Amino acid sequence: MAENAESAERFWGQFHGQNTGYLEQQFELYKEDPELVESSIRTIFDTHGAPSWLTSTENVKSVSNTSDFDVTNLTSAIRLVEAIRRYGHTDADIYPVGGYKGDRSKMLDLSTYNLTEQDLEKIPASWIWENQAPGVETALDVVNQLRKYYTGTITFEYDHVNNDEERKWLFDLIEEGNARLDPNDDERKEILQRLADVEGFEKFLHKTFVGQKRFSIEGLESMVPMIDHIVQYANQDSIEHVMMGMAHRGRLSVLANVLGKPYDKIFSEFNYTKDKELMPSEGSRAINYGWTGDVKYHYGAEKAVEYGNKGQTRITLAHNPSHLEFVNPVVEGFTRAAQDDRSKKGYPKKDSNKAVAVLIHGDAAFIGEGVVAETLNLSGLPGYSTGGTLHIIANNLLGYTTDREDGRSTRYASDLAKGFEIPVIRVNADDPISCISAIKIAYEYRQKFNKDFLIDLVGYRRYGHNEMDEPRTTQPSLYQQIDDHPSVATLFGKAMEEKGILQEGGFEEVKSAVEKKLTDIYKGMTESEIGEPEAKLMPQVLTNGLDQFTTAIDLATLKSINEELLERPEGFKGFKKTERILQRRKDSLEEGNKADWGTGEALAFASILKDGTPIRLTGQDTERGTFAHRHIVLHDVETGEKYSPLHGLSDVHASFDVRNSPLSEAGVLGFEYGYSVQSPNTLVIWEAQFGDFANAGQVIFDQFISSARAKWGEKSNMVLLLPHGYEGQGPEHSSARLERFLQMAAENNWIVANVTSSAQLFHILRRQAAMRDRDEARPLVLMTPKSSLIRHPRMAATAEEFTDSGFLPLRDQPGFEVNRDKVTRLVVGSGKMMIDIEEAMDDSDETYDWLQIKRVEQIYPFPKKALEEEIKQLPNLKEIVWVQEEPKNMGAWNFVDDYLRELLNGDQKLKVISRPDRSAPAGGIPTVHKTAQNKIIKQALNQSEGGKSSAGN
Repeated sequence: MAENAESAERFWGQFHGQNTGYLEQQFELYKEDPELVESSIRTIFDTHGAPSWLTSTENVKSVSNTSDFDVTNLTSAIRLVEAIRRYGHTDADIYPVGGYKGDRSKMLDLSTYNLTEQDLEKIPASWIWENQAPGVETALDVVNQLRKYYTGTITFEYDHVNNDEERKWLFDLIEEGNARLDPNDDERKEILQRLADVEGFEKFLHKTFVGQKRFSIEGLESMVPMIDHIVQYANQDSIEHVMMGMAHRGRLSVLANVLGKPYDKIFSEFNYTKDKELMPSEGSRAINYGWTGDVKYHYGAEKAVEYGNKGQTRITLAHNPSHLEFVNPVVEGFTRAAQDDRSKKGYPKKDSNKAVAVLIHGDAAFIGEGVVAETLNLSGLPGYSTGGTLHIIANNLLGYTTDREDGRSTRYASDLAKGFEIPVIRVNADDPISCISAIKIAYEYRQKFNKDFLIDLVGYRRYGHNEMDEPRTTQPSLYQQIDDHPSVATLFGKAMEEKGILQEGGFEEVKSAVEKKLTDIYKGMTESEIGEPEAKLMPQVLTNGLDQFTTAIDLATLKSINEELLERPEGFKGFKKTERILQRRKDSLEEGNKADWGTGEALAFASILKDGTPIRLTGQDTERGTFAHRHIVLHDVETGEKYSPLHGLSDVHASFDVRNSPLSEAGVLGFEYGYSVQSPNTLVIWEAQFGDFANAGQVIFDQFISSARAKWGEKSNMVLLLPHGYEGQGPEHSSARLERFLQMAAENNWIVANVTSSAQLFHILRRQAAMRDRDEARPLVLMTPKSSLIRHPRMAATAEEFTDSGFLPLRDQPGFEVNRDKVTRLVVGSGKMMIDIEEAMDDSDETYDWLQIKRVEQIYPFPKKALEEEIKQLPNLKEIVWVQEEPKNMGAWNFVDDYLRELLNGDQKLKVISRPDRSAPAGGIPTVHKTAQNKIIKQALNQSEGGKSSAGN
């Protein structure tokens, strides 16, 4: 926007001679279309308006005969200033070692613009820079000042941020000279003490536990005071939680120096003899983990801190496996769970000021791991946003032994963040003042704009990837520099001595005090004879049965809930076709009618909310349901307004949070897991669009959901809904890979089920909700029906099945009367296969008096006792046959084989009927699928046909 007339007159009065003609020509083009003129000229017209002589005859006379100033120098100076802002980071002093300054942009050179310093000295500073900084009088002063701001040990990239307010905030902060802090002497001494604590701790571990892995922080020690400042700022703002995730590098230092994990506890985890164990001193704070344990650099911890009287802020460092970045969405889930108020009906109320997420990444992993992009994509989504995450890349210039040119296609490890409009600060890890300055900017930006911010902390790695590694094999030149490079504490301490903040030799005194403290702690420990160490056992409570939970509801209550689910706000006009479908549920609980799968699910959700338990349900297309069975969120056809019937229930004091997720498995699944851990009283449910797609979240299943409790003592009660069933739709729309979940099933780590009625779904979900925040809690992996089964009448259940019983792990085949004395074959199976068999039996004239059929609705924990009781009632039983639609090498067969074998008596045989071993889980030709399915059913129901004998029989 053009400035006021007096200022514009003064500006245009500086131009003379031939320059006026040039500017007149350019202004004519500008009036036609601003895009027709070069950007720097356009900026002049945008700022100062039309040249003044075009409207003043007197002015034209005064300048027409002079030519002492070249306007192209002005436009070139403007371009140079913009280049410093945009490309200054390429010339910044951000590398302690490595020599990457050769990447400097030529756009920063005066010669690129045919400029000299003398040319710049002729241009007043005010023409090219709005700030009136003291001592800045010419364009050359401006260029030097901006180089100081953009090419020092802290530098900025924010041109990719499209929001004008955000960009101006950063611009003003930097160019008003307020980006870098100036701590007083006492604050500098505190920083030095932290650096000395970190360096001393790492060096003590290095010399005391020689050759043991610890993934030292050395080269990035400034990270610890950076985290200190995040916690201090959060506490000053009364933020209740700081949720942190980080990989191995520096983890032990963060645990010791930020989380307060006792030094002797850490020392005790370095068991370097096979016969003895280091014992922490008496009174050392105990930290409880799972019963199988993990390596020391995977563990997390918690600590409450308080500065002044602002209340407590709890720091949580999440446990993290070696799958580095996969902890990112877990921490985001922690954070959102801590922010949500779930005490009222409707969607939870989020308060971003209750918790802040801090994620510390490796440079190679940040750009290399896809889950990083998945997590960044969650940052602005209503169901997943946490009000801005503070990201720090712990940049040691290497990925194990891989150089950056082999590890990424981008200039910087942080470049991925630009696609999400996240501002980036790059900072030299050898300058702790710049490092804490970066944190202050990042934190204040997060608080003001509720958006992510990224700091690329550029340092190095003092040793190899781990301390048993020899990096000079692969990076000899770099490590020659590192070997000769003093630590940040040494550099900072020496600078303080030179400035007189510390007396000469003061830094050595600080270092000696740290070493003495650690040595005294270590000497105070004792060694204990451990003999043959034995593995701990899982908690006894996990061996308890799951039948202690009452899940039935009286009929009157159930009918009342069903009626409420069909009510709509006044004036709400739903889609007629959808409303007709839903209105059919009205009489589903009346005598002679049945409730289908969608009705059973809705009743389960509603009754759980009535019990006071919040629910969070997410997944791709979950609001409607992939197979259009749910319709839990309705849309007004005129206004587009959304309404969920579960938000309209009366007497509910718990939130129902239902969200369509982005097209992500690993990221969203990790988020929901984290949410379930942080909020154990919430029933958290994640639904895959098709069960097969859960493959993309396999790391979350392997490293977190299935094993976190055994490794770390981390408890989750989340539910996984995985559509599963063979319909001839091909290998990517058939199998939820049931076999993988069963392969990981042990130590009662989770429940794996494949139920065949809406009432069974109702009861198993209510049981899961009843276990919340109890020692019995564990995840539920539930195979759910797809299009061919989800509205199948044989999946529907009578009202009595909801009101008169609970969940049945082993279920009778419906409508089949058994003559136990005649039975010679017991067919056992699970899921859709049993519905297909039921249909075939109803269509047949065969009496099947030689047959008994049982549905295993809960495959793990396997209902062995119930099945054993059934077998005892079959005196003439000759064979047990497991039937499944999956190939023999998939599905449940390899899991149930051992259980069934143990139930055999005398000459009884164990057989399996299934598709043959396959490499892909299913075929894609419907006619071939149908033939194979019919063959399985025929074998199961034909007394003369068997199936294959199990190995060993």
